[in-house]
Amino acid sequence: MTDYHPALITDVAPRSVAARAGLRAGDVLLALNGMPLRDVIDVQFYAAEPELEFLIERAGRQKTLYTNRRYGQSLGLAFEAELFDGNIRACRNNCDFCFVSQMAPGLRAALYVKDDDYRLSFLHGNYITLTNLDESDWARIEEQHLSPLYVSVHATEPDVRVGLMHNPRAGQILEHLTRLAEMDIEIHTQAVLAPGRNDGAHLDRTIANLAALYPAVAGVTVVPVGLTRWRNPAMRPYTDAEAASVLAQTLDWQTRLRAELGVGFAYPSDEWFLRAGVSVPSLADYDGLLPALVENGVGMVRLFLDGWDALQAELAHLGGPRQTWVTGTLFAPVLREMAVAFTAHTGLAADVVAAPNYAFGETVTVAGLLTVGDILAELREREIGDVLVLPDELFRGPNGCALDDKSPIDLQEAIGHPVFIVTQTDERWQVRPAVL
Repeated sequence: MTDYHPALITDVAPRSVAARAGLRAGDVLLALNGMPLRDVIDVQFYAAEPELEFLIERAGRQKTLYTNRRYGQSLGLAFEAELFDGNIRACRNNCDFCFVSQMAPGLRAALYVKDDDYRLSFLHGNYITLTNLDESDWARIEEQHLSPLYVSVHATEPDVRVGLMHNPRAGQILEHLTRLAEMDIEIHTQAVLAPGRNDGAHLDRTIANLAALYPAVAGVTVVPVGLTRWRNPAMRPYTDAEAASVLAQTLDWQTRLRAELGVGFAYPSDEWFLRAGVSVPSLADYDGLLPALVENGVGMVRLFLDGWDALQAELAHLGGPRQTWVTGTLFAPVLREMAVAFTAHTGLAADVVAAPNYAFGETVTVAGLLTVGDILAELREREIGDVLVLPDELFRGPNGCALDDKSPIDLQEAIGHPVFIVTQTDERWQVRPAVL
């Protein structure tokens, strides 16, 4: 007897293929074209046929529904969960700089899950290490052409990578990347650098090895290690001088590879530029990879600056002569320059609040890791303007909540001032009110 994974349907789009077949919200999809389903990827793969057969369970009884599908037509199904087997592939490594291991206590449970699931890499761009794949996984990646995938490389020298990740399989990274390249899988990589561990000559080797796999490896983002006050005491952050040196080294590689490959290939995250006091590159220097790389800390400042005129116009219409803008300590100097320009252009005052991170510690400087508690603590002794403006990176959790499960509405009620959220959509920056 076939073991089916329950796939609860939560929504069926009107006039979609699924609606025409008679599927309803509340149905449980058991199989598609005779194939049991592990996740939404299987649904996408098996639904690519022109004739579809859905085995469902409705009100405790199984039934089969049929329909046809033309190329390009939307299937129109939404599910309660993406992974029907309920099994997120856990990380088997013990990385010295693992951010999950440095997580502050008392946050939502999902933040403590060490995800290393290739399916979520394909679906959402999550970075994986390729250390926990068995032959059935490799076969599925090839059969279903799960491309692109996002891979945390950190170092290509086997002993260096094993030393960072404490997993003997970590030393096979070039073998694994070559195997993906032979499957024609597009690969986006990152190297999270720790001082004295995988930088310097090791970074040179990593970039050179990855560039040799271009265009299958589309590029590598170079990111400084993120350390909280809960970190391994043996780890330390980069100094500003060290950050400037790493940035210069990576930009040198970018210049050389642009001449050889036609793209920059090695992309430093924004933090290197801000720490070194160097202007961020132009949009063209990111070779069309934005905004996809923003989630990895690359290019957000450039997109912000390029969209400033439109964003400034929206901010000017929020009402009241005085605004308060909240950000992390890293981006605050840039935002203060824009606040001066905003006041000169509009006549409205804008106060920039650089909120320290009390939950994770002062070494965490990005806005996306602030909690509502951090913001309230910093605003407690301050005079708040007519409106409070924050970036949407703070509210990327379930139901639009921050890391401490507080929403913009919770913040608005706590301070008694209107709250507005700055968000990026299709390379444009927009402002929206906090809503229930």
